[in-house]
Amino acid sequence: MSEKKGSAFKNVLQSIFASGAILIAFAISCYLFISIMGNPVNFEGGNPRGHPMPGNYLGIIYKGGYIVPLLMTGVITLIIFTIERIITLSRAKGRGRLNSFVFKLQNLLAEDKIEDAMVACDKQRGSLANVMRAGLKRYRDLQKDKELEKDQKILSIQQSLEEASALEMPMLSRNMVIFSTLAPVSVLIGLLGTVLGMIRAFAALAQAGAPDALALSTGISEALINTAFGISGSVIAILMYNYFSSRIDSYTFKIDEAGFSLSQTFAASLKD
Repeated sequence: MSEKKGSAFKNVLQSIFASGAILIAFAISCYLFISIMGNPVNFEGGNPRGHPMPGNYLGIIYKGGYIVPLLMTGVITLIIFTIERIITLSRAKGRGRLNSFVFKLQNLLAEDKIEDAMVACDKQRGSLANVMRAGLKRYRDLQKDKELEKDQKILSIQQSLEEASALEMPMLSRNMVIFSTLAPVSVLIGLLGTVLGMIRAFAALAQAGAPDALALSTGISEALINTAFGISGSVIAILMYNYFSSRIDSYTFKIDEAGFSLSQTFAASLKD
């Protein structure tokens, strides 16, 4: 019960962290857009409404309009959660190589050195080690149990492993929804900026007499910049989602492999 309460509390903290990270990213984006990119020194004649200085990319991006801070928020949010995922998954991996750790546990189990295996789990400190320690503890308790039948013991140790895995999986997959959401959202926001920019460009063309060259160029710049930002954010989100998903799948496979090995070893040690 205490583990479930602790897990619920961690989920609340993670929700607060996720919301806070997005708000911080938005605040940083607004500051960069208004104070840095909108600085008069980036524009001809010191006028942000005019043309950017030649080769001045800050001024060029500023001409993308007020959709740009939203797209920048997405990119900064991706950076924040990429760092979070790297740290979290590194902790989940624990110390050393997982293949070597699993092989070591299998050898210790074959020699019935359960306490040594539990000590190895304490030293490894990863998600796999946490699951295996719970299974090993149940393993030793069931060895001493004289009342349960063989099938009941096997089922009990499998349930112990499943419960321990259920506590670890939310940490592994936490915040992945951020990447899967930002991938399409970045493109859609970029397309919105593109449409607004094209509306402005066509409005400049629709004027009687000579078209307003400044309004026309501003509209085209807004359209292209928002498109570029939207695609960039989406590409980053997709790449990070696939990368972290592959790592999570690898950890999950190792947990299942080690749990199956533990169950099989325990079943083989029992006498009908």
